[in-house]
Amino acid sequence: MATHSTLPRRVGAIAAAVLASALVLAGCASGGSTPAASGGSSEAASFGDISVQYSWIKNEEFAGEFYAYENGYYDEAGFGEVTGIAGPDTGVAKLLSGSVQVALSDAASVGAAVAEQDAPLKIIGATFQKNPFTILSLAEGGDIKTPEDLIGKKIGVQDSNASVFAALLAANDIDPSEVEIVPVDFDPTPLINGEVDGFMAYLTNEAITVEMAGYPVTNLAYAENGLPYVAETFTVTDQYLAENRDLLKAFLIAEIKGWTDTFTEPVEDTVSLVTDYYNESAAAGDLTFGELDPEKVAAGIAAQALLISTDETEANGLFTISDDLKKQTLASLKTSGWDLTADQLFDTSIIDEIYEENPDLVKYLP
Repeated sequence: MATHSTLPRRVGAIAAAVLASALVLAGCASGGSTPAASGGSSEAASFGDISVQYSWIKNEEFAGEFYAYENGYYDEAGFGEVTGIAGPDTGVAKLLSGSVQVALSDAASVGAAVAEQDAPLKIIGATFQKNPFTILSLAEGGDIKTPEDLIGKKIGVQDSNASVFAALLAANDIDPSEVEIVPVDFDPTPLINGEVDGFMAYLTNEAITVEMAGYPVTNLAYAENGLPYVAETFTVTDQYLAENRDLLKAFLIAEIKGWTDTFTEPVEDTVSLVTDYYNESAAAGDLTFGELDPEKVAAGIAAQALLISTDETEANGLFTISDDLKKQTLASLKTSGWDLTADQLFDTSIIDEIYEENPDLVKYLP
């Protein structure tokens, strides 16, 4: 991606090892403990229960959260139950209604709500330093390599991604009337069948699915085409932030520990863990897409590692958002007509305090 300097070689090596491991993964769950956040709070604090809205289905995108459950990090932090709610959902409406306390969202969705609705929301950290959004096309089909290639094309866009796609058009001075937007869900079959020329997708998900199905693909990555903003953002309301700083600090520490495990634990273990949580989510009736392919899960873990880990996070710690990245994010939003200041969108004081008080947490690479 273009928004940061070259990724640490060690992360590239990890990603390569993950992809290699995918070739020998044999499938299913390891029979580990039940994926539930329960029990115990620390002696130091008792924060009770909270709900967290996930942006997507319970797959590898939330491997760090699954480790936080599985290895007791939420319990250590002093929580009774941490309820992770499967998406897709930006979480904005649920935050404002108070039905969830934290949402894993993205800067475009949150920025749009702040700018257009004066929504009292703040991003307090970001898992993905580089957003994973892409317009996916078939190399032998739409082959959309540049923003200009979008003009005159049929693009499949999900309802929950409408504002994000609108931001891409605005960032590249493309009038929406020049593109035919086709409502789709998250199954890329319409792209494979030729019903659309391009498909709003994730580099870490559908792009891998289609390529593994045997179709050479072209990706128009948002982060390389005018929108280098953060995603999987830890987002809360202003009021909740003001009233629950200690809780949020404990929560983010548990999250840092969980996401560190995704870089240090064997990929086979992570794939099995993800499969356990995915299967439980499916049994609960959440949106899923059939059985997980262990090879695809491993490939997704490798792909998202390159979005999570940068030179800046290696120096400053997971979830941190540098001043430069804030500027890039704000510039991305401004091209879409959402003119915000850093103070309107971000409050990274808690994540900064965490690393000042716990410098040992900065190191997450093995």
